[in-house]
Amino acid sequence: MQGKRILLIVGGGIAAYKSLELVRRLKERGASVRAIVTKGGAEFVTPLSLSVLTEEKAFTDLFDLKDEAEIGHIRLSREADLIVVAPATADLLAKMTHGLADDLATAVLLATDKRVLAAPAMNVRMWQHPATRRNLATLQADGIEFVGPDEGEMACGEYGRGRMAEPAAILEAIGRLLGAEASPFAVGTPLGPLSGRRVLITSGPTQEPIDPVRYIANRSSGKQGHALAKAAAALGAEVTLVSGPVALPDPHGVTMVKVETAHEMLAATLAALPADIAICAAAVADWRAADESPHKLKKQGHEIETELRLAQNPDILVTISKPGPRRPRLVIGFAAETENLIENATAKRRSKGADWIVANDVWPGTGAMGGDTTQVHLITPSGVEDWPPLSKDETAARLLARAADALSAMRSAAE
Repeated sequence: MQGKRILLIVGGGIAAYKSLELVRRLKERGASVRAIVTKGGAEFVTPLSLSVLTEEKAFTDLFDLKDEAEIGHIRLSREADLIVVAPATADLLAKMTHGLADDLATAVLLATDKRVLAAPAMNVRMWQHPATRRNLATLQADGIEFVGPDEGEMACGEYGRGRMAEPAAILEAIGRLLGAEASPFAVGTPLGPLSGRRVLITSGPTQEPIDPVRYIANRSSGKQGHALAKAAAALGAEVTLVSGPVALPDPHGVTMVKVETAHEMLAATLAALPADIAICAAAVADWRAADESPHKLKKQGHEIETELRLAQNPDILVTISKPGPRRPRLVIGFAAETENLIENATAKRRSKGADWIVANDVWPGTGAMGGDTTQVHLITPSGVEDWPPLSKDETAARLLARAADALSAMRSAAE
């Protein structure tokens, strides 16, 4: 992202505080940032804060005599490589839809010939309102790009979709729009807390063939594993993602290895070692057909029952956790349980030899399996941490930040 020019428009909403983190991350990656703060945005973050972080003047007033003498709103709109609106409130989106230009932010948006990325943030009922849906459709047809919103708790105490996307997700979208070479998830991203580290992640289900047309599998979507890969790359890591069959795009800036069976996943995982961190988020099938048929199995007469002999699959987490020179410094497993969550996950951490276990309840009523949100419990040798319901992107970002801190602590202890 070196040398790219970003114009950030900060709308009015509690999510405006995330714009400060977004500026910091953009600057770390070599981008130059200018900020426009709306009247509402200035109620949540000060122009001074943005000015200090961007190392530029923060612009607020359409009728600033000096700036407008130089046709400031035109200059700002044309000198940027990309305009980012974060947070994009319901009011701001409505003004963009109808071409209003009653303040500096909307005047710039109307005058620009550059691409615009909006990160919506509003109450769930505002997001669901027919007027907002119409505005969104119009803006998308006009070529406006969107990232988010996420689902989660609102500042107003409600729960639903409307939370502004996290800075890491906005950075990914910025990188995509500016071109792959500018992706914030490019391998070797400097200055991140995982810069120079190797991270290995498994994701998705495995498919164990019974015959050429049937297989044993599970309901894993791979969303959590892929979110972990994006979060690790955002922190500067060199990431290898070993994934079973999923209907998800490959994350930017990671090395993808696609597999089908548990044996293939184990082989690919071992081939990706050594690594500093290994996160086994894949839902590997515990069993496979003991005798895979080379031909499609047929019904025999009028029989309504048949037998399927099963054999146990290799345990990837146990294999990686075994002591030895190639063991990652931090091994994290996942425990998807439908009952006795904490007890079963705690026992799993000990029996598998993992350093940490991320426990999540996948009882059908939770919607965690295949959904966009989850509630997890982080189990470490120190005890159990109960995390609130979060989007899977937020869970991933939080877990990788903890892992980065853990590696730093290990290095300090070794010194």
